[in-house]
Amino acid sequence: MDDHRNSEAFDKMIPAEGEPVATAPGAATTLMFLARRRSLVVRELTGPGPSAAERDLLLRVGLRVPDHGKLEPWRVVVIEGAARDRLGTVAASAFAKREPDANPPTLAAEAGRFARAPLVLAVVAAPVPSAKVPEWEQTLSAGALCHQLLLAANALGFAAQWLTEWVAYDRDVMAAIGCGADERIAGFVYVGRGAAETPERRRPTVAERVRYL
Repeated sequence: MDDHRNSEAFDKMIPAEGEPVATAPGAATTLMFLARRRSLVVRELTGPGPSAAERDLLLRVGLRVPDHGKLEPWRVVVIEGAARDRLGTVAASAFAKREPDANPPTLAAEAGRFARAPLVLAVVAAPVPSAKVPEWEQTLSAGALCHQLLLAANALGFAAQWLTEWVAYDRDVMAAIGCGADERIAGFVYVGRGAAETPERRRPTVAERVRYL
């Protein structure tokens, strides 16, 4: 199926505004997907990345997150193609400021930071002034967006990892992405291909992390 036909098929998946949507659709297959979903470390990601139609669907699904007050206190910056190298140059320069004694191999690694995956999605937390919705709740919504993008990537058959690392807090990198003074980067979601199978890691048990009142 070509990209145009993919796009038409994907359009049918997203409900139109006002369309009735089941509040509890229930799906054993979805539970199985969530039970087995996992991130793949970025160093193991390869290409090819999503097509334009797949990327569009990933973003449209990602934006369907809890959002108290419908403030939409976030946005996504798509980093792919040559933009990965351009942002990598900014990162290497910023790292050199932080670490003046950094050696060439280290700076080269920083320059290639955003080229570790074919697609990188920067989620910007952009709080909106509100008397009713605390900024903390708006930040949580941005975090939900990061996770939703992970789920959407995995559902499309891609491997992904949500990272911050030092670049998420560097003002030069943030400025290059377009962050305002009151905005922050909630995370970078790296999307690519990975091994068909990978060993499961240890997960916390309910007894360890859940308390009943």
